[in-house]
Amino acid sequence: MTEVTRTMDQAVKAMANREGKYLTFSLAGEEYGIGILKVKEIIGMMPITTVPRTPSFVKGVINLRGKVIPVVDLRLKFGMEEMGYTERTCIIVVEIRGERGSVLIGIVVDSVSEVLNIKGGDIEETPTFGARLDTDYILGMAKMNGGVKILLDIDKVLGDEEIAVLDKAA
Repeated sequence: MTEVTRTMDQAVKAMANREGKYLTFSLAGEEYGIGILKVKEIIGMMPITTVPRTPSFVKGVINLRGKVIPVVDLRLKFGMEEMGYTERTCIIVVEIRGERGSVLIGIVVDSVSEVLNIKGGDIEETPTFGARLDTDYILGMAKMNGGVKILLDIDKVLGDEEIAVLDKAA
């Protein structure tokens, strides 16, 4: 097998691995998606207890049926303008891989859109924006109905150190 064929084969397998169902949501007018298997539940906004000395994107913790779960505002994590919460704002509880196993974390989004079945052929590689931009947390760009949805690797949105801080906060 030639090197070109092997590289093409790996690219096809990578696309197939990203194919599947994604929960899509809105942040600052842009559409994002995360793999449905990472989503544990979607809840409306509820009182969040702030935790001192945490990064600004960490809103605090919630008590969800007796379990304390840290909550991150994805707008702030991505460096977007902070916005007041509305009746459409919600918390998506996701399970992410940390150093010490899986951790439940709530992510605040502007609104949840829908669950989409995205085919591997509709997913493009993340464009290179230059050597200094970290886009490891982006799985790819899904071409949908003339627009683009940014597919997130939720395990990489937060770094190991940030997950450790959240784990301690909870």
